[in-house]
Amino acid sequence: MTTQAKAVSDDHQQSAPPQAWDAIAAGYDEFVAPGEESFALDALRLVGLRAGEYFLDVAAGTGGLTLPAARLGASVIATDFSPAMIERFERRVQAEGLTAAEGRVMDAHALSFDDDTFDVTGSQFGVMLVPDQIGALREMVRVTKPAGRVLLIAYGDPAQFEALQFFIAALAAVVPNFEGLPDNPPPLEFQVSDPAVMRARLTAAGLSDVRVESGLVESVKFRDGEECWNWMRCSNPIVDLILDDVSEVEQTTVRQVLGGLIRERADSAAAVLTAALTIGWGWKR
Repeated sequence: MTTQAKAVSDDHQQSAPPQAWDAIAAGYDEFVAPGEESFALDALRLVGLRAGEYFLDVAAGTGGLTLPAARLGASVIATDFSPAMIERFERRVQAEGLTAAEGRVMDAHALSFDDDTFDVTGSQFGVMLVPDQIGALREMVRVTKPAGRVLLIAYGDPAQFEALQFFIAALAAVVPNFEGLPDNPPPLEFQVSDPAVMRARLTAAGLSDVRVESGLVESVKFRDGEECWNWMRCSNPIVDLILDDVSEVEQTTVRQVLGGLIRERADSAAAVLTAALTIGWGWKR
C-alpha cells in the first residue's frame, strides 16, 4: 500500500533530541563533516581568528568548525548536547595530536562558561537549528570577551541547496502528494537563511558592526545516488522523520530516482552539488 509522506511541518519546529543526533553521529562524521572544512576556513578568516586566540564552537557536531580553528593555532573548545558527536570530535583531536582542543557536552541555550571568556565564539550549522536561537546567540555573546567576535554559519536559500532539492524531487516522484518544505514559517534549518534576518538577530543578541556574507557555498561531491542518500540521512535527524511515512519499497525507488538525478549531473568522476551559505559575524559591544 502506498503511503503519503508528510511535509516538514510545524511538528518539526522543535529540534531533535540529543539521542537522535547520537544515532547519526558516526554517519555525520563520515559523510558530512569532511566537506565542511574549506568554507569553515574561509569563515574563520572572515572573522579574523588568529593563532593563540581562545575559540568556542557551539553546537559543534563532530568539529567541522572547531578542528579548522585548532589547525590555525587557536585553543579550542567544542560543545554539543550530543555525547556521541563530542566523542567523535575527541577521536579526531587524538588522531591529529591536537593538544589545545577539548570537547564538552553542553546545551547551546545554557553555556557553562563565565562571562567574557573567549576571543571568538562560533557556530556552524548548529545554532541555526535550535528552537530559541536568539537565546542561544545571547549566550554566545555573553561568553565572548568585550571587543571579541561572534560567528554564525547557516544555510542560505533552500532553493539553492541542491542536495536537498534532489532529495525532495526524488521523494515527490515516488510518494503521492508529498508536500515538500513549508515556507511560512520555514524549518529551523532555514530560519536565518535571509541575510537581513541573520543581521537583525546578531544585532539583537548584542553585537555591533555586524556583517553578513552570502557569497560562499558548500560544494559536495557525490559519485552515485547512494552517497547522496547517505549524506542526506546523516546530515539531520529530520530526514528519518520524513522517511518514517515512506515504505521500504518506496524508499528503494526513491534511491533509484536519486541515483538517476546524480548520474545526469555527474561528469566522468562525480556530481558536484552546491548549497548557498549565509555567514554573519560581529563584535561584542
